[in-house]
Amino acid sequence: LFLHCAQQIQFADQKQEFNKRPTKIGRRSLSRSISQSSTDSYSSGMKMYDETSPRDKQQKNSKGNGDFCIKNIKQADFGRREIEIAEQEMPALMALRKRAQGEKPLAGAKVVGCTHITAQTAVLMETLSALGAQCRWAACNIYSTQNEVAAALAEGGFSVFAWKGESEDDFWWCIDRCVNLEGWQPNMILDDGGDLTHWIYKKYPNMFKKIKGIVEESVTGVHRLYQLSKAGKLCVPAMNVNDSVTKQKFDNLYCCRESILDGLKRTTDVMFGGKQVVVCGYGEVGKGCCAALKAMGSIVYVTEIDPICALQACMDGFRLVKLNEVIRQVDIVITCTGNKNVVVRENLDRMKNGCIVCNMGHSNTEIDVSSDVFVFCLILFIWFCGRLLNLSCSTVPTFVLSITATTQALALIELYNAPEGRYKQDVYLLPKKMDEYVASLHLPTFDAHLTELTDEQAKYLGLNKNGPFKPNYYRRVAVRSL
Repeated sequence: LFLHCAQQIQFADQKQEFNKRPTKIGRRSLSRSISQSSTDSYSSGMKMYDETSPRDKQQKNSKGNGDFCIKNIKQADFGRREIEIAEQEMPALMALRKRAQGEKPLAGAKVVGCTHITAQTAVLMETLSALGAQCRWAACNIYSTQNEVAAALAEGGFSVFAWKGESEDDFWWCIDRCVNLEGWQPNMILDDGGDLTHWIYKKYPNMFKKIKGIVEESVTGVHRLYQLSKAGKLCVPAMNVNDSVTKQKFDNLYCCRESILDGLKRTTDVMFGGKQVVVCGYGEVGKGCCAALKAMGSIVYVTEIDPICALQACMDGFRLVKLNEVIRQVDIVITCTGNKNVVVRENLDRMKNGCIVCNMGHSNTEIDVSSDVFVFCLILFIWFCGRLLNLSCSTVPTFVLSITATTQALALIELYNAPEGRYKQDVYLLPKKMDEYVASLHLPTFDAHLTELTDEQAKYLGLNKNGPFKPNYYRRVAVRSL
């Protein structure tokens, strides 16, 4: 009862803080007060809501190493248990770790990463380390970091700079701490959203002389890479993981299909049956969201700019509309386009009281969270300032993330070990053979048995019996929604 009352009191204080709308972002920002991790009270004797900035703390792990900045190192044991649970649902990554550990294909690699810091990412980081890489890591999202996992990584010797509820200033400070270390020069980048790549390009351009390649996971980051390439400013080869078949067909679709409901339920306790929902964008993320909402009995509308994706939405039974046609009547608005200004002030003004607005795209640019025309919790909910709903407010299925993480690891190995001249200063798609290899590593989990082509069948199709089974131009059925 006390905890419930304390949470209610804190929530009321948060509304007052939000309505004050501070104009200058400081280190003791609003974001920290509204995004406390549920595990922050894990360790006995801790204050339930510790407002001290991690940047103001001097922390060391049990070995005396202090090259990290996290919420609380005392949560390491709890985080370690979460990582061990995640390992059980990431069979391909663990198989890759076991198969390649003796060879150390990443020996000498110095990987600087900027991704969501979760138990699943921790398994990836520890796999890269087992394969020979040195890693320094920051978070690509100010709300998605699992503090206990960051503590476990720091205790394990990783240089991690992240905590849940960073301010914008904290966000860039953490990235800079990862990159700017005397005597340490990264030679590989693993990015999610392009912020790390942007920071190095802006602040430390000379670093690109020693960087062998960039691996980018998100549609936003890939878009930024293509812009650099088009302008002739991309200094190193880059691997586009976002458009790999394994990422699009599994992570974007199945992950979002399960996590959209979980995120909204945890934060709003909303009932979906009969609710009118508009989903902006019908790429793989939009498809997953629409399928889940439709199965729960929601009335789903779709907005789309691409006629191919639009036609798919229509044939899947959804009504294609413009946002302004339904904005007054819908109960939930979900953005998943990867674009900017999808929901703007004009839309916010016209929404009904209590309308839930959330983002399933990578960046918070899709929703005009800078607009000061709404009253928090009285007119509408904009969860976590337009940041990624499923990772900010809940979690995502570990097994699906295993597919993406394995793809990222293989892309790093490919770029790091590629002979000089194989890859130019351009953006590349993952070789189809790697996509199929990642998929095959996950099949034993389902006790699945692949059918093998006969020699005659392989000759008839013009294929190698061992693959690849799809041409390089094959990516997926859907067209990416922007």
